Amino acid sequence: MSSNKVAIILANLGTPDAPTTGAVRRYLKQFLSDPRVVEVPRLVWFWVLRLFILPFRPRRVARLYQSVWEDDSPIRLISLAQAQGLEQRLGVTVRAAMTYGQPALPKVLDELVDSGHEYLLVVPLYPQYSGSTTGAVADVLAQWMKGRREVPSLHLLKDYWQSDAWQQAIVDSIRDFRAEHGTADKLLFSFHGIPQSYEKKGDRYGERCLQTAQQIAARLGLDDDQWQATFQSRFGPQPWLQPYTDETLEHWGASGVQSVQVICPGFSADCLETLEEIAAENRHIFLEAGGKSFAYIPALNASPAHLDALAAICEKVLPR
Repeated sequence: MSSNKVAIILANLGTPDAPTTGAVRRYLKQFLSDPRVVEVPRLVWFWVLRLFILPFRPRRVARLYQSVWEDDSPIRLISLAQAQGLEQRLGVTVRAAMTYGQPALPKVLDELVDSGHEYLLVVPLYPQYSGSTTGAVADVLAQWMKGRREVPSLHLLKDYWQSDAWQQAIVDSIRDFRAEHGTADKLLFSFHGIPQSYEKKGDRYGERCLQTAQQIAARLGLDDDQWQATFQSRFGPQPWLQPYTDETLEHWGASGVQSVQVICPGFSADCLETLEEIAAENRHIFLEAGGKSFAYIPALNASPAHLDALAAICEKVLPR
């Protein structure tokens, strides 16, 4: 198949159009209305979302976005750079798309097919599969295909945490950071959490995260007492995957751990959850509890090593 008929879509979660209350409210409404994200009876959640969350939460979240916003949302800027860099490496069309917000995945799909692309490789940029992330991308694809008279050949990449190239890119990023800034008493692998109820229903995301951390720690030659894997970004009253990132950092600070470095191997691009929640909020938690030094190791973003790893992953499934 000629390269002009092949296209890759790098899909990520999404972002508001602006760091304003109105834009954040629109984004949260779309995001939190997805039953893949919040598994609560629809009628109950309809009223909870509209009466208790959307009237109040967007203003606070907008302020957080303002603290990390550049010319645009960091995740959108990085996603566009990732698409451009991967396109240069593979010589095929590569587009960035979002499950929620812009550029919207259905619109990107339409544009690619309408311009003659017959094979689409969709790469959700979540190294570890979860129904709440990659599963949500699959839902968008299924709904989109229902509205097409003719659909293209399509491949959805489930996940890629097992990739040797990707794991090595993470390892090298940690080593490079430590070569410049020194090591720390503890290395914390912080992953986005999901409710424990999702795991009980069969979502093996937590298992994949722990295996990811274990394999990276082994490549680094770390002893068990030098690292830990935790889960961040919990929302609502129900229990989420544990141990929690914030509670772990608080405990470490209070128990005499002097220095911590944190990396988030589940995030392919820096965003609100890494730049504000980890690098700012959780840094404050650790230092207030008694810790002395906190450092966040950036996501792979659009680094050459990350783009090379993504190229190697895509080449294995692209048509020849």
